[in-house]
Amino acid sequence: MALTEVKVRKAKPAEKPVKLTDGNGMHLLIHPTGSKYWRLQYRFGGKQRMLALGVYPDVSLSEARRRRDEARQLIANNVDPGEQRKADKIEEKGLLTFETVARNWHSSNRTWSESHRTTVLNSLITHLFPVIGKRNICELKTRDLLVPLKKAEATGHLELAARLQQRITAIMRYAVHNALIEQNPAYDLAGAVITAKSNHRPALPLEQLPALLKRIDAYKGKGITQIAVQLTLLTFIRSSELRFARWSEVNFKNSLWTIPAERQELKGVRFSGRGSKMKTPHLVPLSNRAKILLERLHIISGDKDLMFIGFSRDDKPISENTVNKALRTMGYDTRTEVCGHGFRTMACSALIESGLWSRDAVERQMSHQERNSVRAAYIHKAEHLEERKLMLQWWADYLDANKEEHITPFEFAQSKK
Repeated sequence: MALTEVKVRKAKPAEKPVKLTDGNGMHLLIHPTGSKYWRLQYRFGGKQRMLALGVYPDVSLSEARRRRDEARQLIANNVDPGEQRKADKIEEKGLLTFETVARNWHSSNRTWSESHRTTVLNSLITHLFPVIGKRNICELKTRDLLVPLKKAEATGHLELAARLQQRITAIMRYAVHNALIEQNPAYDLAGAVITAKSNHRPALPLEQLPALLKRIDAYKGKGITQIAVQLTLLTFIRSSELRFARWSEVNFKNSLWTIPAERQELKGVRFSGRGSKMKTPHLVPLSNRAKILLERLHIISGDKDLMFIGFSRDDKPISENTVNKALRTMGYDTRTEVCGHGFRTMACSALIESGLWSRDAVERQMSHQERNSVRAAYIHKAEHLEERKLMLQWWADYLDANKEEHITPFEFAQSKK
């Protein structure tokens, strides 16, 4: 029998939830605490669903029936009332457009550096919002999300297309996690955009080390540039790690250079807040030769914050092209023969081929990310610092041994036993 207002008001709780049926799928659920909830059971898309209609007495019997009838009318029109309610709530909050959801996703990421946050937001503003920013997030299909990716691909910006795909997928995943949409249509974007070929940075075979070392010694450029080239070879750190270095990072007494996860940004210098690429402090043991070079550099810029001050202004760093320009002056093609980043490949090859050093120590010194997440959980605190100190000195000694003629890393290692 249908419920009455008196029956609803006088209904008492029990040890277990009690359900009083009214009709057309609606019932009153009475919890043991005495709370009374209106509920509507219905089927949609072949599945049993439940819709909350309100709490008694705030919502009377007559009001609950009105809400039930509205919901059943939506079902008759092939609209899921539960999903319609979510959409209505989203629209009330102004969260329905892709742009608004994307901005909320962007704001929710707390682990990014400020420079990376700016880069990500600029890519959204430039490449995504003009195309799909005003679209209802609930209506976006895979084909809609593909439009900005294909636009980037058509202009040859394959890396950009790949990054946009990752960001769209993350934004739509955020929408799913926040119950804004049921499924992520961006998952089907996989394989839809051409993958950019990896361009490995050119590096010299170790057999050509003697010629390289002779050209570096004969280089007549500015003192800071020569030191930058030699230190890049000796420490094989990345370009931004070197360019934006500060004297406060160097401990001469302990022969250690600590590259922080982030640095204080320099006004008007893009990316100057970059520290270690892996976003964790990177320890660089200093060989005897590296310390001598830093002492020479300290005479030039030791009274400044920056180590590698620019040639025209001492509050700006050397340019990102300084080391490669010097290599070109020495006669190398930095696109096909060797570039500053290629020194990393050469050092890694020599250290591995020597047979002296553990893989973990080499990977730590290269500042590579451990891709095996299980293994990373065990080794992330292991610095292997004592081994790395010996390793960096060995690399400096190996370079000295190659000044006149080439000797293989293995032969050099055996000669030291």
